Amino acid sequence: MKHLTTQSADFQAELQALLAFETAQDPKIDQIVADICADVQQRGDAAVVEYTNRFDGTSAASMVELTLQQNDLKAAFERLPQDVQVALTTAAARVESYHQHQKMSSWQYTDEDGTLLGQQITPLDRVGIYVPGGKAAYPSSVIMNAMPAHVAGVPEIIMVVPTPKGERNDIVLAAAFVAGVTKVFTIGGAQAVAALAYGTETVPQVDKITGPGNAFVAAAKRRVFGVVGIDMVAGPSEILVIADGSTPPEWVAMDLFSQAEHDEIAQAILIATDAGYLKAVEAAMERLIEEMPRRAIIEASLNNRGAMILAKDLDEACEIANYIAPEHLELSVENAQQWSAKIRHAGAIFMGRYTSESLGDYCAGPNHVLPTSRTARFSSPLGTYDFQKRSSLIQVSEQGAQKLGKIASVLAHGERLTAHARAAELRLAEKE
Repeated sequence: MKHLTTQSADFQAELQALLAFETAQDPKIDQIVADICADVQQRGDAAVVEYTNRFDGTSAASMVELTLQQNDLKAAFERLPQDVQVALTTAAARVESYHQHQKMSSWQYTDEDGTLLGQQITPLDRVGIYVPGGKAAYPSSVIMNAMPAHVAGVPEIIMVVPTPKGERNDIVLAAAFVAGVTKVFTIGGAQAVAALAYGTETVPQVDKITGPGNAFVAAAKRRVFGVVGIDMVAGPSEILVIADGSTPPEWVAMDLFSQAEHDEIAQAILIATDAGYLKAVEAAMERLIEEMPRRAIIEASLNNRGAMILAKDLDEACEIANYIAPEHLELSVENAQQWSAKIRHAGAIFMGRYTSESLGDYCAGPNHVLPTSRTARFSSPLGTYDFQKRSSLIQVSEQGAQKLGKIASVLAHGERLTAHARAAELRLAEKE
């Protein structure tokens, strides 16, 4: 891992270089995705089946073979060992409870002239969630994407998940069952995103698509945005740990590994105020790496984008964290709540030495779909509010029309929009 110190004259430049990540779209991928999306839009089910057979190594004759109903999801749940069933239902219940607190409510008030103003909250009609299904199974992604939609009151939640070689993963399907998914299509890639966005004979068109995927999925989400809503285009996973030396080095080492093991471009950074503690964590990492099944990925991630930063104090560490705006921020310090008040930009803040980031990934309650690549400066975690819409309410009284009509008339004439002005003026009482 790289070693940086805030005392270096080049620290800011070194930090910028560490955080730099190429986010430009690959023109080749974008062209492939454009062609697939256009084909799905034109040929519907036939195109989806063709691409699924080609890319996933399946041999489906129609979308019927790629469609699962709720009874199929229930059967998958019932096939699981009891401890897995309990883990899924407990995690889902915690996520549901947290997201209940995020529900927005309608409100209204009446001003002094009797005009009613307010806001009406309604759920989206239908959403699609994309769940990766290649190198690994991600039941947690199912719960984190579907549950807030379920809590928001979305009537239909459509899930797509690729099944390479036709192999369906029971724990993923079971997660869909406990999270309230309506229907599952075992399709993936750009063709699945296009099917959700445009609709086919079998796949219903949705209003919003959420969930992570590979470069082709990300490019497809970019392309269909505007036809449907999307959550975000996520970058590599990130963790930043701020430590005051009170946490066992082995714990922090494993927390850094927990994100580095995602892939070679994930980022793990440790900031501490004691050089000796940084060395202790590094030594722990050297010991523990021997036990890691994904050692090669972890080492590549840490070598490529990992770093240990020596800060002069925790105040400075927090300012660095605000600049980095990490996806996951661990405050592995005493009085963590006190220091959390100094954090302005982070996807999720994990406070105290017992709060490992991995708990947030699975079962703490808050959503694990978080802004990456410094976008936490202006965006937020996925939540119930992402599946609700706000409509403004305006009911102007006769008295209010006299006051507001004059104001609107003056401003409309100023913009040379005569019909706007006349519409307001017609509602003014006749002068005596």
